[in-house]
This record gives sequence, structure tokens and C-alpha cells, in this order.
Amino acid sequence: MSNDLMTIRQMCDEFSVTPRTLRFYEAKELLFPRREGQKRLFTKRDRARLKLILRGKRFGFSLEEIRQLLDLYDIGDSQATQLARTYDVAKDRLAALVKERDELNEAIGELEEQLRWGEQMLASLQQPKAAE
Repeated sequence: MSNDLMTIRQMCDEFSVTPRTLRFYEAKELLFPRREGQKRLFTKRDRARLKLILRGKRFGFSLEEIRQLLDLYDIGDSQATQLARTYDVAKDRLAALVKERDELNEAIGELEEQLRWGEQMLASLQQPKAAE
């Protein structure tokens, strides 16, 4: 086997994914391994695509967004369209992540405030009552 090709097991080991994940990405037309009988052989291009798929997933892109961005690679404009569209999608995703982070920070602050109030209430309930 050529050094340019990897088996499904090698891909799994290299990228810490399961065979099921690779088959799923193949079914979603994100990866296109060569077939030799039942064997799937992944090319350098498949490896590059998988790296981008995993990065896109980590950033919260949908698989459909990732597929569309990957498909732009082949339109023949030196990836200008692909880069521009990826930039736009990434900018939108960053804005969404920042908004989510801000909302989480606000919720964390409110919960911390409630916990401080709860601590004070518990402490006051545990103090012996003053003699009347």
C-alpha cells in the first residue's frame, strides 16, 4: 500500500475517531475513500478534509455547512470563494459563540448570587435563637 493511502484503522488512530464516524462522513459525502473490495483506503485529500471537518465541528459548524465549504474547493478559483465563504461562516459562528459565552457568564453570575443567598439563609437557620 502506498504511503499516500491509509486504512480505516490508521485514520481512526491518527484522528481519534471511530470507524462508524468515518463511514458516517462518507455517507454524508464529506469523505470519498477509495474502495478495494470491502476495504476503504483514504487519500491525502481525505485526511485534509477530515482535519477540516473535525475543526469545523469543534467550532460548531453544521455538517451541511462543512460539506458546502469543502465542495467550494473544486470550483477552480484558487479557493478564493471557499476562503471568502469560510471567513463569513466563521465570523457568524464567532459572533454566536461570543453571545453564548456572554449569556453563560450572566447565568453563572446569577447562580453564584443565588448560592451566596442560600449560604446566608442556611447559616442564619443554623444559628441558635437568641433567648427571649
